[in-house]
Amino acid sequence: MSSTSYALFATPIGDCAIVWGTGGIVGTSLPAATPAASRALLQRRYPAAQEAPPPAAIAQVIDAIRALLAGEPRDLLEVPLDMARIASFERRVYEAARAIPPGRTLTYGELAARIGAPTEARAVGQALGANPYPIVVPCHRILGAGGRSGGFSAPGGTRTKLRLLEIERAVLGDGPGLFD
Repeated sequence: MSSTSYALFATPIGDCAIVWGTGGIVGTSLPAATPAASRALLQRRYPAAQEAPPPAAIAQVIDAIRALLAGEPRDLLEVPLDMARIASFERRVYEAARAIPPGRTLTYGELAARIGAPTEARAVGQALGANPYPIVVPCHRILGAGGRSGGFSAPGGTRTKLRLLEIERAVLGDGPGLFD
């Protein structure tokens, strides 16, 4: 049996995926065009992973992700991430991004300042573009300067990012709602 497993699961935005191992969650993914496309993406990213029924702890994470995507304000901070292969800078970015509450946003520059690297907004954007844990590490809550959507590397691109922010009824920092 593989030490890394994955499962696809239905959510209000489509079939997401979760990959886990003994150290926690190894990765997640947002819906691709079809379940087959999601499986192909997972096989490219995690070639040793085998599809398997999620154990109880992973089923709880799936339930929390489903609740967030259904509009419940969940922060997912309790989800254990396996960051053993994540470089120090990216780890700091992901940990700071996880601290952004549902429905709130920061800019890439603001997140860079929060990790003590105020001139590294571009590097923060690159780290988030390589985020292996979308939703759990809420890279969709990071915007470009002036509230621009910025990029989004998940399937569906910025359309998906804006949809996630709409589900969370996001506001710009401490300002107005994005969708008011």
